[in-house]
Amino acid sequence: MLRKVLYFVKEYFIITFGAFLAGAAIYFFMMPYNLVIGSGTALAMVINNFIPLPVSVIALVLNIIFLTLGFILIGPEFGAKTVYTSIMVPVSIGIFEFFLPNFKSLTSDPFIDMICYILVVGIAMAILFSHNASSGGLDIIAKIISKYLKIGLGTAISISGLIVASLSIICYDTKTVILSLLGTYFNGIIVDHFIFGLNIKRRVCIISPELDRIIDFILHELHSGATLYESIGAFDRTPREEVVTIVDKNEYRRLMDYVKEVDPKAFVTVYSVNEMRYQPKTPVHRK
Repeated sequence: MLRKVLYFVKEYFIITFGAFLAGAAIYFFMMPYNLVIGSGTALAMVINNFIPLPVSVIALVLNIIFLTLGFILIGPEFGAKTVYTSIMVPVSIGIFEFFLPNFKSLTSDPFIDMICYILVVGIAMAILFSHNASSGGLDIIAKIISKYLKIGLGTAISISGLIVASLSIICYDTKTVILSLLGTYFNGIIVDHFIFGLNIKRRVCIISPELDRIIDFILHELHSGATLYESIGAFDRTPREEVVTIVDKNEYRRLMDYVKEVDPKAFVTVYSVNEMRYQPKTPVHRK
């Protein structure tokens, strides 16, 4: 029980850090030169030219609207982590707005700001995606577009992002519009990379004297399936059991932490799985 609580606290601490890092990327690199790099906050920046409210407040309202639309049109697939980050990113921007009002660019160059934004927000996305969270915002609109237009999620994100970036022409000069479109394109490549990475699972094979405890963890803590195989070592011809399971990134990290805890000398092999047509959720099968 204590392990679960500590894991929960650690996970949400990391997600909070990722959300604040995304907020920092937006406030310090995107907002100083009004770079409308396709996102919910970018749309808030455009609206800010017509509604005199802080960008953080507008972004928070937009995220609530997007989440509501998502629940109505797609269903409750947006977990607590997405709801949490959808709130925390605008909150982090609001904190920066309060303590550092009228902030100017760190680099004094809009192109370098664009590159810095893409790099920093890419790191933030990596942190969030590695814990099965997203920043919400246009990601939700992209999922709606993907569902109803029957197109890939990566394409839907690019479309929604480019539409928002194009809106910058209403408020800003040509240079800002071009940088916004370029930034959206390259940012989309990074996001696409992490979306693809989310679909990669790991096939983990474990041989250990503590196999029963490891199997119990896989079945009842990870709620994943597992299969047992008999393997025979070539040197001493001793038969041993090997458990095989397929897990996502988050489950893989938890499984490896547990294996190290119960048997640091366990023999583990790991393979990447790009496609999986069937993952059993039934009790262990012995072969």
